[in-house]
Amino acid sequence: MPIPRPNPEPIPTDQLHITMPPTHASPADERRYRKERLAAALRIFGRYGYEEGVSGHITVRDPELTDHFWVNPFGMPFAHVTVSDLILVNEAGQVVDGRYHVNQAAFVVHSSVHRARPDVVAVAHTRSVHGRALSALGELLEPITQDVCAFFEDHGLYDSSTGVVVDEEEGHRIASALGAYKALILRNRGLLTVGDSVDAAAWWFITMERACQAQLSAKAAGKPVLIDHRSAVQTREQLGSDLVAWINYQPLYLQITRGEPDLLN
Repeated sequence: MPIPRPNPEPIPTDQLHITMPPTHASPADERRYRKERLAAALRIFGRYGYEEGVSGHITVRDPELTDHFWVNPFGMPFAHVTVSDLILVNEAGQVVDGRYHVNQAAFVVHSSVHRARPDVVAVAHTRSVHGRALSALGELLEPITQDVCAFFEDHGLYDSSTGVVVDEEEGHRIASALGAYKALILRNRGLLTVGDSVDAAAWWFITMERACQAQLSAKAAGKPVLIDHRSAVQTREQLGSDLVAWINYQPLYLQITRGEPDLLN
């Protein structure tokens, strides 16, 4: 049987599908959506090896109780997390919904950032090899590749190391160092990213970790050629929004939810 010949006429753009962030009819619908995205992001981070022991967390603000956030349970591997495993924590670090404990270090850092940045819906701070390696140098990312320009003049350095964060003052200092940026390098600890969705915060973390890897590799091989300031700013304007991050993240979300649909339970 002959293969049908394609229609040579262009299809109108309004007839082509494009995935965009959804709107929600109720806080309950949005809560379920955010929790599903959180469980999926944790699974993806697990695949990429962004955890070590009980360290590493992603949080998402509750759409109705805006001073509460959902977070992964203490001691549960990222690869095992399902929607029903997630716990809800209030500003005092107390679990108000769920069956598990919360890591207090995660509460201090994440709650401080959420409190300082009401525009932030999600925060990611966990253990990645190249992020930790670059953080040990106390350096910012340099504009050496197109993708890293998304962070150009939009990330900071917290140039202090005091061990595990367990006091609120340290959390406040980290939130202050983040300021209005989308990301922060915490010296001797690693990376922290934020976004107006779980998808954006997760994408920024993933691509920032890869940018750290590229910078370390390039500098080990020689002297990288920097992208000029004007081009770096223009590229950031094109690639650096949370919407672009959300769109970039969708193939990863589809891959993990189709491959591991149990995470939605």
